[in-house]
Amino acid sequence: MNAQVKIAGQGSELLGLGSILIGSLPAALMTDEAPDRYTVEAVFTRMADRDEVAAIQGSETRAHLSANGFPTVELHVADRRLEIANTNLEELRDGLAAVIAERLVEISATLVAAREIGALRLPDASDAEQKRAASVAALAESVVFARRSPAVAFDDDARIEDWFEEGGAFRG
Repeated sequence: MNAQVKIAGQGSELLGLGSILIGSLPAALMTDEAPDRYTVEAVFTRMADRDEVAAIQGSETRAHLSANGFPTVELHVADRRLEIANTNLEELRDGLAAVIAERLVEISATLVAAREIGALRLPDASDAEQKRAASVAALAESVVFARRSPAVAFDDDARIEDWFEEGGAFRG
């Protein structure tokens, strides 16, 4: 049930599951009083990050489980454990464990790829931001707070005449 995979050139591993917490299983297993379905807790191979937790507990994972024949199974992350509700050990052994492992690898690989793309774009975004900031600074420096010389002053009568010529007012 181990879904660990190393990414080339990367030190971190994809999220996977290592083992089931035996102590969390119902005490009545393999007796006449054993429940048909229960919650099984499995230990992650490493701590899940915030984005992984959101994806594991999200609607895409629920749809993935349903599409693979496990519509009633629910996943919940609690610390370094994955709580797999509405299942049993036989169902996990017979295919559910592989479906969960595949989904965890898919989630981790997708997030790693997105982060790598973001890291590659960071220098470009940083360069663009530096250019933008330099342009803003140059524009701000071009602003001069000084009185206009009288020769450059506007002729209000000429401006009003231009306005009439452009159709901006009605002459009655």
